[in-house]
Amino acid sequence: QVQLVESGGGLVQAGGSLRLSCAASGRTFSSLAMGWFRQAPGKEREFVAAINWSGGSTFYADSLKGRFTISRENAKNTVYLQMNSLKPEDTAVYYCAADRKYYMDPTAADYEYDYWGQGTQVTVSS
Repeated sequence: QVQLVESGGGLVQAGGSLRLSCAASGRTFSSLAMGWFRQAPGKEREFVAAINWSGGSTFYADSLKGRFTISRENAKNTVYLQMNSLKPEDTAVYYCAADRKYYMDPTAADYEYDYWGQGTQVTVSS
């Protein structure tokens, strides 16, 4: 079992930056692919970024490439999402997720993820 706790959300002006963190419990974190998703009010959950177990492979939603960066520190059981040049349309609840299968490639498919955090709110004002 893996428990995930996101932090770092908040209110930021358009053009600003935020770094989200996702702290994971359990000794298997370093073997798991991780992903970030988001859900805006009235919209479906959408993929943001994913990273493989080692951090050597990443995958992004096309619309977010160049602004968002996913990374991880296995020694700290933490995955990060650096968000730059934020826009009002980035406003959403951001969730991190873990794939319980070991040593998988990063994926945008939410059904591949088995563990989810409670989410952290990001609000970008214009």
